[in-house]
Amino acid sequence: MSRLHSRSWVREAVRIIEADANRSADTHLHVFPLPAEWGIDLYLKDESVHPTGSLKHRLARSLFLYGLVNGQIGQDTVLVEASSGSTAVSEAYFARMLGLRFITVVPRSTSPEKIALIEFYGGECHYVDRAPDMYPEAERLASECNGHYLDQFTYAERATDWRGNNNIAESVYAQMQSERHPVPTWIVVGAGTGGTSATFGRYVRYKRHTTKIAVVDPENSSFFGAWQTGALDYSTGMPSRIEGIGRPRVEPSFVPGVIDEMLQVPDAASLAAIRVLRERTGHWAGGSTGTNLFGAFTLISRMVSEGQAGSVVTLLCDGGERYANTYYDDAWLAQKNIDIAPYLDKYREFLVSGKLAPEA
Repeated sequence: MSRLHSRSWVREAVRIIEADANRSADTHLHVFPLPAEWGIDLYLKDESVHPTGSLKHRLARSLFLYGLVNGQIGQDTVLVEASSGSTAVSEAYFARMLGLRFITVVPRSTSPEKIALIEFYGGECHYVDRAPDMYPEAERLASECNGHYLDQFTYAERATDWRGNNNIAESVYAQMQSERHPVPTWIVVGAGTGGTSATFGRYVRYKRHTTKIAVVDPENSSFFGAWQTGALDYSTGMPSRIEGIGRPRVEPSFVPGVIDEMLQVPDAASLAAIRVLRERTGHWAGGSTGTNLFGAFTLISRMVSEGQAGSVVTLLCDGGERYANTYYDDAWLAQKNIDIAPYLDKYREFLVSGKLAPEA
C-alpha cells in the first residue's frame, strides 16, 4: 500500500512541477543593438524572468524531475544540496511547492542577500567554514537524515534532456526561426556545473547544426585549464568572484568534448560588461552575464574582421538586483581592487568600430 501511495504522490509532484513550467511560459530573447552594417546580430536569452530569477531555475526543475522519476524523492524525503547561490534559491522554491524540507550547505561567507532568498522560499542553510567542505558535508547530512543529495555538480549534465523537452537549446532555436540568421554562428555560455554547455553542445550535434559552442571562464576557475590540458583533475583551489560560474575544481558535469572554444575572462571585463549592458539596453544583470558578453564581443570582433555575417546567442543569467551592493557598487569594486574603467573604454570603442582591443 505504501508503494502505491508513494507512486501516486510522485505522479502529483511531477504534475505540479510541469504546471509551474507551463505557467511560466518561455523566457525572452532580447536583441543587443549592434551597427547594422556589420551584418551580425547578438541575442541574449533572458533567464532572469524565471519565477526564481535565474538560469538555475531550469537546472533545479530538471534535478527535481530526475530525482522523482528515479524513485529518489518521495513525500517524506529531506532534500540536501551544496550551493550558496542561485541553484539553492530555485531548489528551495520547488521543495516548498512539493511540501518537502530543503537544506543547503553554504560557506559562512555567503552574502546575506542570497541567504535571505533561500530562507524566503523555506530553505534552511547549514554553514561550513570552507567552500570545499560543502560537498562532504552535504553527503553526510543526506545520509544522516536518510534524505536525497540533489548534487547539482554531478547530475546537471544528465538530468537535462538534451534532445528536447523544451530545454534551453531547443527554446533558443525555436525563437530564432524567423530571424535573418536563424542558425547561430556561436552560442556563448559560462560553466558553473557544466550542465548548460553540455546541453547546448549535445543539442547542436544531435540536430546537425553548424553552430559552435564557446565557453567563457572567469578568473580562478579550473575549467579553462582542464579544457586546455585535457586534465580533468585540474584544480586552482580558488573560488570565483563571479557568482554562478567558475569552480576551484572540475565538476563531474563538465563535458569538454562538446566545446569548440574556451575563453578566459578577467573579472574586471565581466563587471564592466554588465554596466555597458545596462547603458545600451536598460537590462541589468549579474556578473556571469558580463562574462558571457565579453565572450560574445570577442567572437563578434573576430567575425567583423573576417567579414563574416551571422548571429551570436548568449545568456542573461540572472538579474542585477541581487548585486546592487557588490558588482554595481563602485566602493565594493575599489575594495576588491577591480578597475573596470579600461574595459568600459574598450567596449565603447568596440561598439563603434567592431574592434575589441586584445588583452595586454
